[in-house]
Amino acid sequence: MNVYEAINSRFSGRAFLDKPVDLEAVKRMLLAGGRAPSGTNTQPWKVHVLTGQALKAFCDTVVQHRRDKGAEEDPQYQYYPKKWREPYNSRRKDVGWALYSALGIERGQHEKMATQHERNFRFFDAPVGLIFTIDDDMELGSWLDYGMFMQSIMLAARGERLHTCPQAAWIYHQGIVRRALKLPDEQKVVCGMAIGYLDEDDPSSSFRTPRMELDEFCTFLDDQVPDE
Repeated sequence: MNVYEAINSRFSGRAFLDKPVDLEAVKRMLLAGGRAPSGTNTQPWKVHVLTGQALKAFCDTVVQHRRDKGAEEDPQYQYYPKKWREPYNSRRKDVGWALYSALGIERGQHEKMATQHERNFRFFDAPVGLIFTIDDDMELGSWLDYGMFMQSIMLAARGERLHTCPQAAWIYHQGIVRRALKLPDEQKVVCGMAIGYLDEDDPSSSFRTPRMELDEFCTFLDDQVPDE
């Protein structure tokens, strides 16, 4: 698989097979991710790899906590805008309803929506779950570096014929995540990621998010002098 095939075939899978992933493959992906650039080579990433019984126990703990406590916790950082505006508001709503439609969930079926959302906290049944953390004194540049690190892991996964799903959902329950993983106080939960073999028979596996055309987000400046 060349790099363009890896990029263009990557999407957020939301259903995985009960098929183990070789731990050596996971190590290869993480080492490949570690080749990502970072300002002055700070390499600010820390990864907590969950498999087997440790994965099950962790997910059970978080799911039970959510069921007992109900309300989401405050994340340690603001992932989304505090106030939505266009075109972002329409994009997020459209993609949400498109996913539910693919799953046969209709508007107003709140229980089914909640059940689907809870699957986040099982890593969508993937055999490998990653939780990413970062030191709380690192600034915005290191978070940009972190994105490149994670993207590199996801592309390496395609090279292993695996799929992934990066998950912001974990940050809204960072308190129980931190306790379950025994994270030190200075560690922030960045997000999670599911890794595994895609269940292609699941309705969610046919879902793809639309992407902008090049002229919607890119401006080419050639030999023309910009207006003052």
